Amino acid sequence: MMNRKLRMGMVGGGTDAFIGAIHRLAAFMDNQIELVCGCFSVNPEISKQSGKLYYLPDDRVYETYQEMFEKEAKLPEGERMDFVSIVTPNFVHFAPAMMALEHGFHVVLDKPITFTLDEALKLKNKIEETGLTFALTHTYSGYPAVKQAKQMVAEGKFGKIRKIFVEYPQGWLSSKLEDSGNPQASWRTDPKRSGKAGCMGDIGTHAHHLAEYITNLKVTEICADLNVFVPNRLLDDDGAAFLRFDNGAQGVLMATQIAAGEENAVKIRAYGEKGGFEWNQHEPNSLILKWVGQPMQVMRVGTSMDTTVAAHNTRTPGGHPEGYLEAFANIYRNFALTVRAKANGEEPSPEMLDFPGVEDGIRGMQFIDTVVSAGYNDEVKWVKFGETIE
Repeated sequence: MMNRKLRMGMVGGGTDAFIGAIHRLAAFMDNQIELVCGCFSVNPEISKQSGKLYYLPDDRVYETYQEMFEKEAKLPEGERMDFVSIVTPNFVHFAPAMMALEHGFHVVLDKPITFTLDEALKLKNKIEETGLTFALTHTYSGYPAVKQAKQMVAEGKFGKIRKIFVEYPQGWLSSKLEDSGNPQASWRTDPKRSGKAGCMGDIGTHAHHLAEYITNLKVTEICADLNVFVPNRLLDDDGAAFLRFDNGAQGVLMATQIAAGEENAVKIRAYGEKGGFEWNQHEPNSLILKWVGQPMQVMRVGTSMDTTVAAHNTRTPGGHPEGYLEAFANIYRNFALTVRAKANGEEPSPEMLDFPGVEDGIRGMQFIDTVVSAGYNDEVKWVKFGETIE
């Protein structure tokens, strides 16, 4: 019977990292998880320094992730880590995730899932072979209002969905920040570390996932235009796409990192036969509902959200904001509850299982392949999802 916190190891997330601290705060929020070990940097000294600041014993701070998995697997069941959180640049996702699964550890992985689609498919096979639990941190699916919208769509409140608009404008790469030594800009604009897409791989995947997650529809074709606005940048920093969905709906996706002055203005609107909804991350506690022949409504987290899944993912009383950290934490909590339930021979509830997994990751890699193929083609073409054109 597992009646304790889950023990987490980390790959990446040292004191010199950006997203590692977010992951730790999210993981610890619900008192379900504790950090017990890690390889926090490719630089052994930074890993050691980070381990001291995280109050870990010296023998649980490792110089390589290979050493960590091998040594942790040999520890008694009552000591070794239960799962690993991998928070590294894209090109260092596949190898540690695969090795963790091979050594019997569950995995939480930052998105996009891997560097290539082929790697993602191999990871899926390993997850199915081992039966271990895998979570992908598509953060925006963790917001209570997003989950409320998803449930309302599933219940047919809006009727058949016809039109979807989803956007993610940022402005932080409006100048060639990668030339200033900024580590985040450097790897995200480097094809050798980021992959074939820049903006679309980094934030376009979030927009794509959000559209599919809420509506439970799948993109079947994409017509896109990708741009590089900052001179001599190696990857796209802006783009837009028309989307066709498997129920006949059509959509528009926009993602840009050169919208000067913007922060993380994620927004989605969708419209069906009876009405539609709107959600904006800058006002995350509100879900705007629009109806044919009726006044507009505003549902609020903690007061008027009426689904079990929204309540399950809400922590604070009405009027107190639930934000980015809480959305991140919902992924970690639901992952932890699922792992614990399975360890105790219990069936996880639908609310527990509500976190992105390997199929979401594969869809993300297919989106990247398709939007890049369509977006850099001189002709205006619709490309089938998951395919490429010459």
